[in-house]
Amino acid sequence: MATRKKQVVDEDYSKLDQYAIELHEFYKSLRKAGFTTDNALWILSATEMRPKWMVSAPTLEDVRRHLDEDED
Repeated sequence: MATRKKQVVDEDYSKLDQYAIELHEFYKSLRKAGFTTDNALWILSATEMRPKWMVSAPTLEDVRRHLDEDED
């Protein structure tokens, strides 16, 4: 029997949210491809190893704006 997954769409992602999701998906893909945990984490930390389509890291101002939104 096939398992159904519920798709959740939230178009209200901040730049910080989008960056974190992309990092998580990249990590999961590396692990699925057979990389060890240590190697996958090393690749994530090496910005020159990231695909060109990934959003760049949020600025400090983006993080502050995100934290201010959460306090409201």
